[in-house]
Amino acid sequence: MASKSIYCHGNSTRTGVLLINLGTPNAPTAEALRPYLKEFLSNPRVIEVPRIIWWPILYGFILPFRPKQSAEKYAKIWLPEGSPLKVHTERQTKLLREALQSRCGSETMVEYAMNIGEPSIAAVLEKMQQQGCDRILVLPLFPQYAASSTAAAMDGVFTVLSRMRNQPAIRTVKQYHDDPGYIAALAQNVRDYWEIYERPEKLIISFHGTPRANLDKGDPYHCFCQKTGRLLAEALELSSDQYQICFQSRFGKAQWLTPYTADTLIELGKQKMKRVDVVCPGFVSDCLETLEEIAIEVKDLFLQAGGQEYHYIPCLNERTDWIQALADIAYQNLQGWNATEASQESLELSRKRALQLGATN
Repeated sequence: MASKSIYCHGNSTRTGVLLINLGTPNAPTAEALRPYLKEFLSNPRVIEVPRIIWWPILYGFILPFRPKQSAEKYAKIWLPEGSPLKVHTERQTKLLREALQSRCGSETMVEYAMNIGEPSIAAVLEKMQQQGCDRILVLPLFPQYAASSTAAAMDGVFTVLSRMRNQPAIRTVKQYHDDPGYIAALAQNVRDYWEIYERPEKLIISFHGTPRANLDKGDPYHCFCQKTGRLLAEALELSSDQYQICFQSRFGKAQWLTPYTADTLIELGKQKMKRVDVVCPGFVSDCLETLEEIAIEVKDLFLQAGGQEYHYIPCLNERTDWIQALADIAYQNLQGWNATEASQESLELSRKRALQLGATN
């Protein structure tokens, strides 16, 4: 069914920015995780396995057992305000709104949606349209493009648009893995941490993994991660033996991008390394994959293998330099849409002309 939106001649219009993040369950419980995981793991962008093979695995082995296991992990990192990912995304949205309105005017609308869960892309796009947005910049919070993240988010947007009779103009940001402001914020985040805790023997730069098959099919994600890692290391003036780029969150038995973060940390632990730090540039907000997997699980593996000291460096979250970089990215992509809106007088004139020609509103 097409989304309803009443068009009125002479109404003022607005420019909007829609941030999109992956999503999060509503609570750290098995009951909340089951529909979340079902929606997430049913997405063909996320699991590129023929449905006839995947459905028995999903419904017979994963959904009956994994929600409880995942809920226990979420419970370890859940904040009083809710899921860390949602809390940070809400704060980033507010700060970006303030930054852009100071540049583009108070009418600029900035909202966020989750590709999985709430607030949904459909609900937020409808809200933006109802509030007069006829130009929307879609900015996924995934610096490195991947089909399973960025493309999945764009699929969600265009599916909603396909049901709209009066579609807004849409611009999209594909990636910003090498954006100077983003890299500078990453580097300063690490420097600030090292000013307090000093430098480690090795910095592990960990990105979320994807199946190796995705790279073989042409997904550029691996290349973008490598470039981000290299630029970050250069900004920190690290030699090749002082850092390593790895990939975390492996799922299933297929080969994923290597080297694996967990295996790398176990090996470094066996080498009795005195201290390693881990940073996750692919996540702009701390979430389950950083706060539980990296800060707890992988830390335990490193220490149990013989390592001595392990530090997780938090994500960019609400850092001022990151919000400034995000505002710069949005502003650059809004060029041409930032012109002064039509005056109320000209809008009223347009409406009167339309009524004379037979319009009803």
